[in-house]
Amino acid sequence: MFAINFYTSLYEDMLSRGRKTATIRLGDKREKYRAGELCWITVGQRFGRRRKLFTAIIDAVVVKPVSELTPREIDRENPEMRTHEELVKFLGMIYDRPVTLEDTITIVHFSPVTE
Repeated sequence: MFAINFYTSLYEDMLSRGRKTATIRLGDKREKYRAGELCWITVGQRFGRRRKLFTAIIDAVVVKPVSELTPREIDRENPEMRTHEELVKFLGMIYDRPVTLEDTITIVHFSPVTE
């Protein structure tokens, strides 16, 4: 079992309420995430204590440039974000480096599993 962790507690409410159903990660992560796998969705600091929110199944893994993201994919990442520019700025803060519309990203779609 592995975890998809979210560093910022800002996502905790969105995840718990089912408003966030995907994560966008910089780079091609097809080797790391595979459709059909179970994982834990967790919140917490890197190298620190994390808390499991729920178990999820990975529904789909899509790799494409940032410029090809659909409004629905951006909404699933963060319902409060609307544009590619907002997403690029946000990813740049998370990854601590400039991100452009040409950068490759991986969208991991997931759904909660009732245990």
